[in-house]
Amino acid sequence: MRTVKRIIKIHKIKNYQIYCLFNNGESRIIDFNELFKTWKVKKGDIEYPLKKSLSEFKKVSLQDGTLSWNNIKIASEDEKGNKLELPFDLDPIVLYEHSVLDESRQLEIGLLIKKSRSELGLTQEQLAKKSGTTKHYISRVENNKTGLEISTLKRIIEGGLGKRMKISIQ
Repeated sequence: MRTVKRIIKIHKIKNYQIYCLFNNGESRIIDFNELFKTWKVKKGDIEYPLKKSLSEFKKVSLQDGTLSWNNIKIASEDEKGNKLELPFDLDPIVLYEHSVLDESRQLEIGLLIKKSRSELGLTQEQLAKKSGTTKHYISRVENNKTGLEISTLKRIIEGGLGKRMKISIQ
């Protein structure tokens, strides 16, 4: 089953790019100039005020796991037919699919493990045996193809590499 992508933090807004953190741990960049081109936004479209005015675009906020603009209202009705005005928001899955990884915020844990393993002259299989995992798992970790639990990371670093793990939050 596909994990539903949600935005949990807006890191920054730079021109028409929004840098954000998704619930899968990925920091991504959504380039709205490209998105507006893809959608062929023109005068009269609901998104047009955002395309036309950077100050209106920057009024974005995070609501219910997605990007929302309270300055743009959409007329709607509830189940009883009462008129509603809702803020304009976008499907977070669409935003995820139209974004790119923010390389400046990617963790380099796999690269650090691979470098340390190589410096010690260990094969992936040897590291796996020492840390209680498999060669396949070590390969996935080194290539950033899997998430890591802290306890597993500690086993690899301290048990497998014989180093001390230290975590810093900046």
